[in-house]
Amino acid sequence: MRVARIILLLSIFASGFSSAQELITLIRQDKKNVPVKVYKPNNPCVATAIISHGAGGSENGYEYLAEFLRQQQFLVLVVGHKQSGSEVLNPMILEKGLIPALSELITTASAYQARFMDISAAKEWASPHCVAPLKVLIGHSMGAATVMLEAGAENKLGITGVDGFDAYVALSPQGVGTIFVEDAWKSIHKPVLLLTGTQDHELNGTWQTRTDAFASLPVGCKWLGVINGATHMNFAKRGFSRKTENLVTQTTLSFLQGVAANNCVTPKRLKGMRLRVK
Repeated sequence: MRVARIILLLSIFASGFSSAQELITLIRQDKKNVPVKVYKPNNPCVATAIISHGAGGSENGYEYLAEFLRQQQFLVLVVGHKQSGSEVLNPMILEKGLIPALSELITTASAYQARFMDISAAKEWASPHCVAPLKVLIGHSMGAATVMLEAGAENKLGITGVDGFDAYVALSPQGVGTIFVEDAWKSIHKPVLLLTGTQDHELNGTWQTRTDAFASLPVGCKWLGVINGATHMNFAKRGFSRKTENLVTQTTLSFLQGVAANNCVTPKRLKGMRLRVK
């Protein structure tokens, strides 16, 4: 009887959890399909958040962050980037090896142009579903590069973003190197949150190079958080780091609440993370 009751409760919980998610397919401007997982808040939304995954990822990732923001009454869309997802990356890995494949994909301009079209389709769909004005773009790894390119960072790929969001969150942002030029971020005036970890090493750098953007960004609601011990994949909920996930969600919420209130003050310090604000 007790086992049956537990199974029933788990079934109810799972049903309620899944009802807040919906997998949809959008058509972008070049008529290609865009898979999107939508996380719908129970009450009227306070903001729209679009999440861009890393190279080889999909719309099924970053559930910990998407579900957390949904519970805070955000309408959240995790966009699947098919032109830089697993179907593209895996054959490249078999042919070239992991590091060369990743290095090539994250420096392919057409992959970012495809990502911009994916995000544009998601943003257009979200517009009538959430009338709250605040719109934020969040990305990890290649998604972080997508975020900074959209925000207007100067780059070596010939890409120009439209800066169509009110705030930006970059998890594992890239430094000066194969994508971004020296001082690339100096013209980004919108609020920006950067998060990395002391084990979050770049392909051609260290975790410290991921802080390059913060040094270049102008003053005005710019945050940099460094999580002690966090690896690159901890931000994607791999490596079983509940600590990293909690710090990412709490810091992101604090940042976005400040943006919404137009009062981006120094936040409460969280154990396990060094935070700088300017």
